[in-house]
Amino acid sequence: MEEEAGTKEVINGQEEKTIKEEIFTKIVRAGKRTYFFDVKATRKDDYYLTITESKKRLGKEGKVFYEKHKIFLYKEDFEKFSDGLKDAVTYIDDNGRIVIQEPPLKTSTPEIKEEKTNLTTEEFTNIEFEDLGKQ
Repeated sequence: MEEEAGTKEVINGQEEKTIKEEIFTKIVRAGKRTYFFDVKATRKDDYYLTITESKKRLGKEGKVFYEKHKIFLYKEDFEKFSDGLKDAVTYIDDNGRIVIQEPPLKTSTPEIKEEKTNLTTEEFTNIEFEDLGKQ
């Protein structure tokens, strides 16, 4: 999803001026995580980027909340950040990908364990009736 964001304000009844809050937003849904790439502007109209990772979590008492982690990236750091990201992705591509998976949810179904006993034919067919007649 890409969108231009901001608030429009009417000046002198004719001219519209956009007050820049979020200039551009790109939303990337990736499994249980959602990433937001937001271009914003400072008061001096310098652009910067915020990258937000959002994960839906279930809290105590069953309430849903979103855990968020945010990085602020400024124009003067774009090139170094981009180079570092490319190097890290290249390393992963060259050295094999390890997929990090969250542990499976525990189910309430009990495990059934089968015990196998190796009985010999003699042990299996040995039937004693000595205690049947006793009272």
